[in-house]
Amino acid sequence: MKILYAVSEALPFIATGGLGDVGGSLPVALRKRMAGCRVVLPLYAGIRKEMRDKLKFTTHFNVPVSWRNQYCGVFELSDNGVTYYLLDNQYYFQRDGLYGHYDDAERFAFFSRAALELCAYTDFKPDVIHCNDWQTALIPVYQSLIYAKKPEYSHIKTVLTIHNIQYQGIYSKAILGDVFGIGEEYADILAYNGSLNLLKGGIECADRLTTVSPTYAGEILDAWYSHGLDSILNARRFKLSGILNGIDTVSYDPETDKEIFVNYSAAQPEGKAPNKAALQKRLGLPVKADAPLIGIVSRLVQHKGFDLVKQSLEELLLTSDAQMAVLGSGDFEYESFFAGMAEQYPDRLKQYKGFIPELARKIYAGSDIFLMPSKSEPCGLSQMIALRYGSIPVVRETGGLKDSITDNTDGNGNGFVFTGYSAQEMLQALRRALDAYHDQETWRGLVSRALASDNSWSRSAAEYMRLYRELTAQR
Repeated sequence: MKILYAVSEALPFIATGGLGDVGGSLPVALRKRMAGCRVVLPLYAGIRKEMRDKLKFTTHFNVPVSWRNQYCGVFELSDNGVTYYLLDNQYYFQRDGLYGHYDDAERFAFFSRAALELCAYTDFKPDVIHCNDWQTALIPVYQSLIYAKKPEYSHIKTVLTIHNIQYQGIYSKAILGDVFGIGEEYADILAYNGSLNLLKGGIECADRLTTVSPTYAGEILDAWYSHGLDSILNARRFKLSGILNGIDTVSYDPETDKEIFVNYSAAQPEGKAPNKAALQKRLGLPVKADAPLIGIVSRLVQHKGFDLVKQSLEELLLTSDAQMAVLGSGDFEYESFFAGMAEQYPDRLKQYKGFIPELARKIYAGSDIFLMPSKSEPCGLSQMIALRYGSIPVVRETGGLKDSITDNTDGNGNGFVFTGYSAQEMLQALRRALDAYHDQETWRGLVSRALASDNSWSRSAAEYMRLYRELTAQR
């Protein structure tokens, strides 16, 4: 079984968010379960120098981008058991930032064609090309329209994973031929609502579709979640499934993590208490072992549920003994709100703007409760990281939050869950968590179950392996 994993970002090279984390973790887990999994991504200017210096040039070829004939250099590196191909074209990728350029349609059309062309220039002949989000959604389209007609490509199957359906790659119909090199007779594959929609084209042409959690796979069939693609997805639901993402349990391990104050484990959880005390001291909060500390590490935007927090936080602070640590940046409205609350309640709430990786880990390790009231959350990684560090999640029942967090109603859960998107329901869930915190026996059981939760990529990789086998058995 040979898988070529095509992605627009991947650690350890470069990442802007969760997609880069997945691109760095899932192929490693797959490699441990099969004969071959290799990754292809663009060679961006922003790739870290220590990684760039390790790359070895192997070959080059030209890539057709409609009427253009563009150079593509191939650089290779093996890391952690996985071979990576980084595709070089300075015109397209030697720029600041990964996305948001005026010609992103052309840049990722080039990358999609180049990823397919690569198969003819290496000794790695994939059985499946696994694509991710709109940036690689043209790969199934080109495979279906062009490459599958070639004998050496005819056996290749395609999988497209939708990480966040909000981002679809929408462009003018005018560039169908000039940029994508697709004839008018095939315009319906990409056409949607008066534009060209790359994700829609990938949905139409991929052999299988996945999302990053089972619940999200169901949610995106509903207009409330689908950002306009529900009718297309319902027509293709026979090939849609959800596989919950995992986390890197080697990197996120309280027993070995060098960024936290004191190491601890599921077998020896008592080390969590000094992490809390040290975090309180660093943040300038009163060092109180009996005051529950609520952590937030997030982008501060509405779909993460911060309108609910804004409506109810003062009531929570006035009616409980909870403290709160907030790390993140985003909309000015929410940054300003937390700044104002930190000024008004200096002994109860502290805010840090931006993303500070070492502080994020200290909040996971030092907080008692971790709040994620998301309006929509395709998978979510923070709640899994929180579990790994024994911080009890309070989440809304959506996407991957629903699939990874079980409410403690019967005393066997690993967190607290609310269903409706309302500030009062969120407050009720938080109060249940605070009540449980003040019951030592209940809380010890919760923390123990959290630390024992299995959110490793090994579980996810096994499910992807089953999907790949199903696909290749159909040949």
